[in-house]
Amino acid sequence: MGERTLTRMDLSEAVFREVGLSRNESAQLVESVLGHVSDALVAGETVKISSFGTFSVRAKGQRVGRNPKTGEEVPISPRRVLSFRPSHLMKDRVAAGNKG
Repeated sequence: MGERTLTRMDLSEAVFREVGLSRNESAQLVESVLGHVSDALVAGETVKISSFGTFSVRAKGQRVGRNPKTGEEVPISPRRVLSFRPSHLMKDRVAAGNKG
């Protein structure tokens, strides 16, 4: 498996090549889509992208954790965490990529 990371610039370039918008318009489109996804998640909404997966925010309550070095118990405050659940199609595509 490669250690390559897909960036915003890579997404903009892909839109530029495949859709035919200018590079500037492609970058604006990618930024707009990512902005809408981020805004929805901040507002506590679920974002479902068909054939890709579902992003959601869930609340985690306060709990007691443990410092691995000292073994000391430390309180972990309640917080909201981002969660991603891939679709079955995405799981199948990733699994198929592992064979080979």
